[in-house]
Amino acid sequence: MNYLSSIPETWSTVFFVLNVIYLTTAILVAISVILDNRNPTKTIAWVVVLFVLPILGLIFYFLVGKNYRKEKIFSRKGLKDFERIRNLSDNQIIELQERDYIENEKIREKLPIISLLLRNSKALLTTRNRVEILNNGDNTFSSIISELKRAKDHIHLEYYIIDNDNIGNEIRELLISKAKEGVKVRLIYDDVGCWKLGRKFLGSLEKAGVELYPFMPVRIPFLANRINYRNHRKIIVVDGRVGFVGGINIADRYIFGTRDIPFWRDTHMKIEGEAVKSLQVVFLIDWYFVSGKIVSNASYFPKTRIRNRQLVQITASGPDSDWSSIMQAYFSAISTSREYIYIAVPYFIPNDSILTALKTVALSGIDVRIIIPGKSDSFLAFNGTMSYVEELLEAGVRVYSYQKGFIHSKLIMVDDVFASVGTANMDIRSFDDNFEINALVYDELLCLELKDSFLEDLGSCIEIDFEQFSRRGFRRKFIESFARIFSPLL
Repeated sequence: MNYLSSIPETWSTVFFVLNVIYLTTAILVAISVILDNRNPTKTIAWVVVLFVLPILGLIFYFLVGKNYRKEKIFSRKGLKDFERIRNLSDNQIIELQERDYIENEKIREKLPIISLLLRNSKALLTTRNRVEILNNGDNTFSSIISELKRAKDHIHLEYYIIDNDNIGNEIRELLISKAKEGVKVRLIYDDVGCWKLGRKFLGSLEKAGVELYPFMPVRIPFLANRINYRNHRKIIVVDGRVGFVGGINIADRYIFGTRDIPFWRDTHMKIEGEAVKSLQVVFLIDWYFVSGKIVSNASYFPKTRIRNRQLVQITASGPDSDWSSIMQAYFSAISTSREYIYIAVPYFIPNDSILTALKTVALSGIDVRIIIPGKSDSFLAFNGTMSYVEELLEAGVRVYSYQKGFIHSKLIMVDDVFASVGTANMDIRSFDDNFEINALVYDELLCLELKDSFLEDLGSCIEIDFEQFSRRGFRRKFIESFARIFSPLL
């Protein structure tokens, strides 16, 4: 009887000790999150998660919440190619002060953006380029496949998502064919984005001689291995002469849509010229990260034959960089605008700096227009985006809901002389967590082409009316506010 009566007391003691351990750990982790001095929205969200979801909150934090920008999971410092670029960028900062370096006065007004990127990410300003805008999957994949077929020396690919579908297998077969011809093929694929790729798909590439590595693989029991810090970049470099960058992954949805979303609107870019070298450097630095191999053969950086003059900066950002360079470029472009800012983005979860900059310039009389999805592939991201609409409208920003399908383009255009096309969304994850890459162009003709496409897309939109939107129900507002808190975490 005495033994049996002691069992409840023993369990009570065990539960008490476990509760003390949990609360102590949660408090210490919460203090750590606060001391990280990260985005306040993210800080609040993590503190809420830690205390509202016992045990699961801690697990979730160690899976996706740690701040690896501060912990330096990978640094480009010390790599010879990066040191060479550092020296070139320092020289270019000096050269930019010369009046004739940039002849176009409207482009000269964007010197603060150019200088910023030279300092925060060593993004060289290249001048001899030929740039082609590729709208949607059909045009993009047609151009990519054409250039892959022409490859003679090497093909470098880096992608967030590659699907085992029609276009995925068409490109796989082409890479296999090229590898068998003796072309050096290297592939970096994100381990989470390409989770559904089977061993058969990847094995067939390896068997043909394609070198491939996953980006930061996630393996049980090492799930805490930085699952949150994904490689969102989309890069192709062929023979060092032509490159591709933009928002389109290798997947059928960009051509045929999906059952729920029949049309995916996206924007990609084909580049020939000096800027391809910058794409190549980003790829080779990432290649060193995933493989431990330094590749610096001169054949990867051939002399360009392009005489066309279009100014391009390629900037990469992520937990491997000291600054949120793409976010800072967006902020500079917005805050120095004189006439208009046009933005198309699938996920709009901005930090306070970007949000304040947009509202400030709109209140100053700048024409600010933003296209957001009317239908999204993410419930949380969609409602998080909608939570910002009312305050944007109140400040005079014109917000449009895309109705034709899913707007997946990541575009910002300013004053007919600056545009950014790339992989980074205007959200906290792209700014802080993911490895991203954007092409920033300073060219009137190219910007006008992007502007025309943007204005055409407005024809597939419904402009959101402030009075009507502000009268939406409590349930809708609650869902949006909930999503606003937690969307930066996922």
